[in-house]
Amino acid sequence: MTTATGLSPEQVLALPAMPSVKDAFAAMNIGPTNGYALIKDGLFPIEVIPFGRAFRVRRSDLVTFLGLTEPAAAEVQSAAATHDDGAPGVQPKAPSEQSAPTRASK
Repeated sequence: MTTATGLSPEQVLALPAMPSVKDAFAAMNIGPTNGYALIKDGLFPIEVIPFGRAFRVRRSDLVTFLGLTEPAAAEVQSAAATHDDGAPGVQPKAPSEQSAPTRASK
């Protein structure tokens, strides 16, 4: 008898954008029999996308369901909190880049 091997949060965040449902099962620490039964009954907690005979999920949906935060999203939220205008990476009253005027040929 085999049991599902759970994935660590770091392993979940390292999954590709569209992992297999088997990866999702491992992240949720459920076995394939239970996972496929939930999919068949329409009770799997995140959207399952069929690709031919394979099933995939969105990593972003899986991360949200598990209550994890994507590193990039956390960085943007952190940067936004440091600026008063809410736009991350934008300096207030910073000079803008403009191209030099060109001469029209006669």
